[in-house]
Amino acid sequence: MGKFCEICDKRAMSGHRISHSDRKANRRWSPNVQKVRVQVGGVPMRKNVCTRCLRSGNIERALPRATTVATEA
Repeated sequence: MGKFCEICDKRAMSGHRISHSDRKANRRWSPNVQKVRVQVGGVPMRKNVCTRCLRSGNIERALPRATTVATEA
């Protein structure tokens, strides 16, 4: 499974690496994807999320596990 954002479906882009002599070689730009604990429907789960979605607030981050266990007890 490749690197992609599970929220906005951002995936790798392709293009050329261009040298000074104007030779073109294929290359890929991969998105900055982080594995984060996200709250989905009240249930915390791990998802691959790009940093754009993290900064814009498109997701609700889950509390750390130690915090959730301590509050329930």
